[in-house]
Amino acid sequence: MSSEQKNNANRNLVLSLLVVVVGAFGFGYLLVPLYDVFCEITGFGGRTNTEAVAVTEAPDLDREIRVEFVTTVNSYAPFEFAADADSMTVHPGQMYFATFTAKNMTGEDKVAMAVPSVAPIGAAEHFVKIECFCFNSQSFAASEERAMPLQFIVDPDLPDYVDTITLQYTFFDTARVASN
Repeated sequence: MSSEQKNNANRNLVLSLLVVVVGAFGFGYLLVPLYDVFCEITGFGGRTNTEAVAVTEAPDLDREIRVEFVTTVNSYAPFEFAADADSMTVHPGQMYFATFTAKNMTGEDKVAMAVPSVAPIGAAEHFVKIECFCFNSQSFAASEERAMPLQFIVDPDLPDYVDTITLQYTFFDTARVASN
């Protein structure tokens, strides 16, 4: 094999490897948004709606559903985060309000995001958030504490076997997530 053939073969190998690396990076970069779309379409993972919607169903006052609120903070997030009430009893089709309190535990400005999940998974599409702090990132000044609202409706079409819905939020420091 001549020197020119070796150079061409090496150049082709380097170009092929570069295409593989760029393709792998692109796939990894798109994986999270693709997973989010998949979860939104299928309801997989207990995801609920991520934007405000309007529901105009008549309330079912004969049925009561217990909604439990569970909060966690990512291990790297310098925040305190909790629901103001552990649970509430609701009637499907009626609008309710809940509040959560978060506090920035540092002396620096921080931005956080809450990611919701609903259990059982089959209830996720029936838990409709009208207004939620989880729709947008939340900016906190140094040591700021703030009440954050949640306005929701449980759809009257919720299957009869579901009598308890658990809404869980995980609070993340977005700067920490972006740097990883």
